[in-house]
Amino acid sequence: MIRVLVTGAGGQVGAEVVRELSGRAEVVARERAQLDLGDPASIRAGVREARADVIVNCAAYTAVDRAETDREAAHAVNATGPGALAEEARASGALLVHFSTDYVYDGSKRAPYLETDAVGPLSAYGETKLEGERAVADSGVKHLVLRTSWVYGPRGRNFLFTMVRLGRERPELRVVNDQRGAPTSSRALARLVRELLERGGAGSLTRKGVDHAASLGGIYHATAAGETTWFGFAQAIFDEMLRQRRLDFTPPRLVPIATREYPTPAQRPANSVLSNDKLRDAFGVAIPDWRRGLEEVVSAIPG
Repeated sequence: MIRVLVTGAGGQVGAEVVRELSGRAEVVARERAQLDLGDPASIRAGVREARADVIVNCAAYTAVDRAETDREAAHAVNATGPGALAEEARASGALLVHFSTDYVYDGSKRAPYLETDAVGPLSAYGETKLEGERAVADSGVKHLVLRTSWVYGPRGRNFLFTMVRLGRERPELRVVNDQRGAPTSSRALARLVRELLERGGAGSLTRKGVDHAASLGGIYHATAAGETTWFGFAQAIFDEMLRQRRLDFTPPRLVPIATREYPTPAQRPANSVLSNDKLRDAFGVAIPDWRRGLEEVVSAIPG
């Protein structure tokens, strides 16, 4: 059976990858306390102990605003760490699947971004994630870099739960309506990882599937289909939770605002919409529309 090391297994994406691959592969799940991406020695020990055929790196420094003043820590986890992980993966012959972000772009393009478009991150977070991408590529490891966006899920800290918490506390929420992107669920990303490695729907990961994925290595955009704004996403969250009777309070009034009315330490791209054509053409897979993902996530929220 294919052996898969999942880093960041305690996070919202990592936990879903572990859930999705369990029973289909021999999964070695490692949380930060067991494999710290900010510690090269921990990376070396963890990878060598796991002896994995595939490494799925779900660990990252994701506090976008805090990264502006905590760049050293963000760089260690998002840039240096993936480079060290890639070196160990190359030495062991493992395929590395690494998650990156839409924030590598400056958001000035009006159409969806292609993998071949020029990058230009606006924030420390985006810069460190781009450095991580380049460190992976420069290592010579067999790799898939998956750029995704606006990640949320049925557990963890994310926009969905922030909206629910604030909606319970306030009668009115002001939400940015001039940043566009595709909310992408952790469950959809985990399912995509399985599909990329499974090849042929065999029901379990196979050497053939892993080798096929490795042969198509490179950078791919991996986001849900469709697009919205943060305001539209917030509206959809409350609508879906009402439809599924998952709210115990009256939803707040939502007011659309411009980015300039909600200043943050880190600048966000106005356009985070990514084209997924390359992924679909190469692998024949795609993540469904973001509204379908939201419906699935709301139904999976504990309690």
